[in-house]
Amino acid sequence: MQTFIMAFLLMIVVVAIMAIGYIFQKKKIKGSCGGISDLGLEKVCDCDEPCDKRKELMRRLEKQKKEEDDLLKIEVKNL
Repeated sequence: MQTFIMAFLLMIVVVAIMAIGYIFQKKKIKGSCGGISDLGLEKVCDCDEPCDKRKELMRRLEKQKKEEDDLLKIEVKNL
């Protein structure tokens, strides 16, 4: 019985440590294969219109992509 209790307590400690790590990292939980984004899907819901948070993310990604493209054009010109 003592072995069972020690194993149970060890598991509780491990789960608690993982929970604390998750809380401090504030990362989204994803599967070992990378989650839904690795499947090529942009969103899970069937909404016709993305939410405000998603729209903001899409705007930032588009802006970042445009800036990278502009930098590449400048670098190509300088060659």
